[in-house]
Amino acid sequence: MESQLVYADLNLPRDSGIERSSPPSLLQNLCQGPRWHNFPLKFSCAVIILLALTVTGLSVSVIFIRQNTSVEKTSMDAQENRKEATERPVLLTCPIHWKRIRDKCLYFSETSKPWNDSLADCSTRESSLLLIQDQEELRLMQNLINKEGILFWIGLNFTLSGKSWKWINGSFLNSNM
Repeated sequence: MESQLVYADLNLPRDSGIERSSPPSLLQNLCQGPRWHNFPLKFSCAVIILLALTVTGLSVSVIFIRQNTSVEKTSMDAQENRKEATERPVLLTCPIHWKRIRDKCLYFSETSKPWNDSLADCSTRESSLLLIQDQEELRLMQNLINKEGILFWIGLNFTLSGKSWKWINGSFLNSNM
């Protein structure tokens, strides 16, 4: 048997599949592919970025809420402590030579002075003449006068211009008292 030789000449254009049939590099595999792969890839990246931003935002919100809750709790605790402190009766201590009567400290001078001088004396002691607040306090003061014979000035004065009784704090005498 004789062997026969066959010659063939192929004329293929340059952009034919021969170049594509050679093994592509790894970089070309990532960048090239079917067009329908690009959309899901981009969509997946967008979803991952959106999820990362959402998780970050929620984390910041939780931290902020915790801090606000902590500040509010501290503020409420401080208000409760202040409320408890104001609700507890404070034991009034008076300076030496002063008498405690109800919730006031009274000083009874041993020297007799006119009303204006007594007003000035109280001012030097960083105090004021007595302002009687209610009927009960008035009765207590009357008992001091009757039982102990103590005479004292109170912060009530008759004004000639207004022809009325006026307390040193500027209020007028309540006729019911």
